[in-house]
Amino acid sequence: MPLLSPAFLAIEQIDDRVFLGVVLRSVLWSALGFAAMTIALFWGLHDMLAGHGWLAWLAAAGGAIGSALLALVLFVPIASGIASLFSERIAAAVEQIYYPGLPPQRPASVTAQTLDALSLGLRVLVMQGVALVATLVVPGFGAVFGWFVSSWAVGRGLFVAVAMLRMDRAHATALYRANRTAVLAQGALITAAGMVPVLNILAPILGVAAMVHVLHSGHPAAAAVVGRT
Repeated sequence: MPLLSPAFLAIEQIDDRVFLGVVLRSVLWSALGFAAMTIALFWGLHDMLAGHGWLAWLAAAGGAIGSALLALVLFVPIASGIASLFSERIAAAVEQIYYPGLPPQRPASVTAQTLDALSLGLRVLVMQGVALVATLVVPGFGAVFGWFVSSWAVGRGLFVAVAMLRMDRAHATALYRANRTAVLAQGALITAAGMVPVLNILAPILGVAAMVHVLHSGHPAAAAVVGRT
C-alpha cells in the first residue's frame, strides 16, 4: 500500500455516520471544556485582583488569551484522549466497510492499555521538554524537532491503541516497529492537520481510521496476529 494511502482512505470515509457522531461529541466536549477553562481563568483572575480597577480586567483578559493559546498547545494530549475514547468505535466502522470477515475484536487488557498510554506520555513529556529548550536556544531547529516529536507521539499512540483492540501490547508494539515509516507518515499528516483550525477537530478521528488501514495493509505479521485468512 502506498505510504499515504491510509490517510486518503480515511478521508474518503469522513461522511460515515459513526465518524460524524464522534466529531459532534468531540466538538461539544471540547467547546464545553475550553469555555469552562476560559471563564474560570477570566473571572478567577478578575476576582483575585478585585479593587485594582482596570488592572483586574487586563489580567482577566490576559488569562482568557492564555487559555486560548493553551488550547492550541494541548493538541497532542487531546488527540490521544479522543483516540482512547473512540478508537474502538471508529476502528469497527472502518473494518466493517474495508475489511469484512475479520474475527471479533479481542482487545488487550485495560491495564496493558493504561500502562502503554502512561509510558508514551512520560516519553512525550521528556521529549517535549527537550524541544522547548531547543526552541529557546535554536528557534528553527527547536520548532522542527517539536513537530517531529508530536508526529511520532500521535502516530505511535494512535497505531498502538488501534492494534491493541485486536492483540496484546507486545504484538502491537512489534507491529508498530514493522510499520514505523507508515505510522510516522500518518502521524506527521495528523499533526499538521492539528495545527489548522476546524481541521484539527477531524484530525484525531481520521488518524485512528488511517491507523486501521496501516494495521490491515497486508503485512504478514498483522494478518497472522489478527487472524485474517
